Amino acid sequence: MADDDTIAALQSQLSSLQNQVKELKIENAKLKSRLAGCSCRNNQEVDNVSDRVENGESVSAEPCKQLQKGKGSRSRKGSNGGTGNYSTIMHQLPRRYVALEVMYFGKRFYGFASEAHMEPTVESELFRAFERLRLLVGDKKESKYSRCGRTDKGVSAVGQVICLYLRSKFKEIKENDSSFAEGEIDYVKILNNVLPKDIRILGWCPVPLDFHARFSCLSREYKYFFWRENLDISAMKIAGKKLLGEHDFRNFCKMDASNVHNYKRCVISFEITQVDRFKDKELWAVNIKGSAFLWHQVRCMVAVLFMIGRGFESVGIISQLLNTESTVRKPQYTMAPELPLVLQSCEFDRLQFISTSDARQAVCEHLENEISSLILQAAIFREALRRASSARDGGRTPIKATRKKASHVSLMERATEPSYEERRSKLNCGGSEMQQRLLSLSLETKLD
Repeated sequence: MADDDTIAALQSQLSSLQNQVKELKIENAKLKSRLAGCSCRNNQEVDNVSDRVENGESVSAEPCKQLQKGKGSRSRKGSNGGTGNYSTIMHQLPRRYVALEVMYFGKRFYGFASEAHMEPTVESELFRAFERLRLLVGDKKESKYSRCGRTDKGVSAVGQVICLYLRSKFKEIKENDSSFAEGEIDYVKILNNVLPKDIRILGWCPVPLDFHARFSCLSREYKYFFWRENLDISAMKIAGKKLLGEHDFRNFCKMDASNVHNYKRCVISFEITQVDRFKDKELWAVNIKGSAFLWHQVRCMVAVLFMIGRGFESVGIISQLLNTESTVRKPQYTMAPELPLVLQSCEFDRLQFISTSDARQAVCEHLENEISSLILQAAIFREALRRASSARDGGRTPIKATRKKASHVSLMERATEPSYEERRSKLNCGGSEMQQRLLSLSLETKLD
């Protein structure tokens, strides 16, 4: 009897679905008829919107409202505040697949990716600009969007790369045609006019449809800035050379056992160089280039290098952590801070970013103004420091506080995190328990 009831229920659902399909076909035919009836006017509006995008104007849904006058057609409100017919107009605009080189300063952002569910993110600001200029084709999925790197909260970039479909000036451009760069919409100029001051587009490049910002990337290069102070640079350089080549870096990252199962990565080059000097302080940088990096890998590597530079750990600790057979579990240690980390560049095969001279000059002037502003802020902080240093308490020099020196526990003697195998086992057990609970609930429902 139970089987007969199930079959009857399924047949009822199938009949209902068939009726819905018929209704959708009828609705689709009506929409096609309405679209055919206003094609000439739509084409005119397409040209108007295309011209306005080319000139860098922010396009609203007003053209669609004008289109509907006298038609007696019913408008359907879209998620962007426009209407259904306006969406149709936007989809008729010419488009092309392009890569954009992006610069941003990460201090105020909760990372690059908008999936972080925290605002603001660099990605959310970019798409806000795309939507304001009506450069997008559909949603993010329809635009074939991809990004090269997913930098974390506070991390900056001067060479991030994304790619997606954007509106084009050319009416008849082939899908795989990566030419016709000259005379195109000045994407760099119009986007930088609406983006916040801590994000800038440096250039754009037409790319073929099989291009992917993440998987087409040959290498990424990161730079981590630091003050030398009392660090032993020679020891850090020797230790850094041990990171070169392909290794299992599970002890130099934040492990994501649910999604990442291969922790082997290849470090192509490693350098520690002096960048600048400010009075008696030396600014240095760690330059690391690799084919790809794990979550927090660079910051973990830099943290261990700092321990070596301070004399807390020997150079040999690198080899010990890379030997995942003897060091199965990662010792617990704090990563290096995020603010000094910069995604320096992303390397691709035959990818040449372009920008008009006006747009390039505008970016340079903007950065020079930002530097001038920061120098003024630094001058204010120096003045405040001088004032605080010269302060007197009742005419007497303040007593110097003695700072207790923090003790260091050797990495190999610290508490450890769960190994990859232990994490996977826990995930599998959790999945089995969930399946058993669902099965139990299903049986209880049937019994009821």
